Amino acid sequence: MREKNRTSVVEFVFLGLSQDPNIQLLLFFVFMAIYLLTILGNLLMVILIHIDYRLHTPMYFFLRNLSFADLCFSTTTVPQALVHFLVKTKTISFVGCSTQIVVLLLVGSTECALLAVMSYDRYVAVCKPLHYSSIMTHGVCIQMTVVSWGSGTFASLVDTIFTLRLPYRGNNVINHFFCEPPALLKLASADTYTTEMAIFAMGVVILLAPVSIILISYWNIIFTVVQMQSSEGRLKVFSTCGSHLIVVILFYGSGIFAYMRPNSKIMNEKDKMISVFYSAVTPMLNPIIYSLRNKDVKAALKRMVGKQ
Repeated sequence: MREKNRTSVVEFVFLGLSQDPNIQLLLFFVFMAIYLLTILGNLLMVILIHIDYRLHTPMYFFLRNLSFADLCFSTTTVPQALVHFLVKTKTISFVGCSTQIVVLLLVGSTECALLAVMSYDRYVAVCKPLHYSSIMTHGVCIQMTVVSWGSGTFASLVDTIFTLRLPYRGNNVINHFFCEPPALLKLASADTYTTEMAIFAMGVVILLAPVSIILISYWNIIFTVVQMQSSEGRLKVFSTCGSHLIVVILFYGSGIFAYMRPNSKIMNEKDKMISVFYSAVTPMLNPIIYSLRNKDVKAALKRMVGKQ
């Protein structure tokens, strides 16, 4: 037993979302439907924005990046979960777990930054409409996107390095359905305080800092909208910004709950449900929310279908 405790873990075993075979089969079909809708919706947004020149605006440029991030985010976790719903032993190698953490944190952190950038874009469009084209130039949009992916990469590397530097010996059973730092830290064979503080610090940078930008942007947007004389203009602004605000609430709410609270040694069912929400459900909802509430996207889709 002592020898086992001195041996580093080479693979992890997931407990998954349920041990009941019937429930697992049901979850397989539910997750399969979610994943197919995610792939279809986000891939359609990426293609549509790319081929329709009317959508070549800053807002849709950022939205295309957001859809691509959602594709990566969902693909990192859901396909593996689908396989594990059908097998008895749910394992992943240490290297595979490490890769999953890197990609998950990279695209998740990037999405946080992109949502903040999109809120700033909406602020400029509503509050400074006459200067919009001179402020949100193509070069500026590219720079903002590069910074978003760069900040995501940095946050991912910091969290991953601090998480994987810890020794993992003996216990290799993760009470989760994919690898992420909060779940993995519960198995560490050493004190995790420093790592928890590093993850919390990155959470402040990549979660709370963008939230501050979003709150300031929407405070100014609301102030501008209240002063508008036209009720039609107000409705148009709320319709445009409402979609983005819904996505922000859904993604940030679950992300802050998972990464910005004290780490417990026990992963409960509520934690896993929150993880399901931001890893599988939110990437599926994003294109639905944007397409259903957006006349430009629906018009572009009709034009594409008409050409076909």
